[in-house]
Amino acid sequence: MAEEYRSAKIDVEQGKRLYKALTATSDELFQVLLDPEMLVLRSALKNQFLNEDHLLALLKRRDLSEDLLKSIYQLEIAKGSHRLQVALVKNPGTPGPVALALLPHLHLFELVDLCLIPGVTPDQKFGAERAILQRLPTTELGNKMTLARRATTTVVGEILKGGEPGLVEICLGSPRLREVAILQFINGATSSAETISIIARHAKWKTRPNLRLAILKNRRTPAIWFTLFLPQLRTPDVKNLLASRRLSPSQKKLVQDELKKRGLG
Repeated sequence: MAEEYRSAKIDVEQGKRLYKALTATSDELFQVLLDPEMLVLRSALKNQFLNEDHLLALLKRRDLSEDLLKSIYQLEIAKGSHRLQVALVKNPGTPGPVALALLPHLHLFELVDLCLIPGVTPDQKFGAERAILQRLPTTELGNKMTLARRATTTVVGEILKGGEPGLVEICLGSPRLREVAILQFINGATSSAETISIIARHAKWKTRPNLRLAILKNRRTPAIWFTLFLPQLRTPDVKNLLASRRLSPSQKKLVQDELKKRGLG
């Protein structure tokens, strides 16, 4: 009997909260949206006073269910509000299909911010990066320069791959750039004598052994870098370099001259 009474009491209390969610004034609704029960929150979505500010406050919560977030996405008010679309995408509980549908509506640097916020899910980050990469071909140079400074490893690596000297310099200063991306760039079709030289003299990267070898194996590398780097290489590396089929005849001669200086020519 006691259990039935408690159950009935809970139902009555829940009923009161559901009714309150439906009938609350605009000011009272903010308090209602703190309720831990998703059923009450779903009821609040039907409140006639519900507006953008209420939903923005609600979307700051990280305990919302996927069903509730999907319901918010389907509201007419959400379809016409850029701020709500951004807030929905940033909520880690938002279902993947919903987030992907919203990404095209986000501005370029809103996508960047999404990639970098703590707690972002892998799917959210991947989707945002993909959206950024799709826009790169039509992105203005100034925005590309900002992206090269602020964006993720993947995006910075893609900008580097473009081979524009000014952007290459900025990418090399990014704390998110990885050595493997530079190696791929040096060995790729878009590297040039100018951009190779930018890498070769960069304070952070010029001493990396793997990068030096990659630079010396590129037939577009200016002779000055052979003059500066060869004396610092181990003899086995110099011999291996001589055996490379990538070098031009003039580059091979510089390598042979180095071996002769070591009495091995």
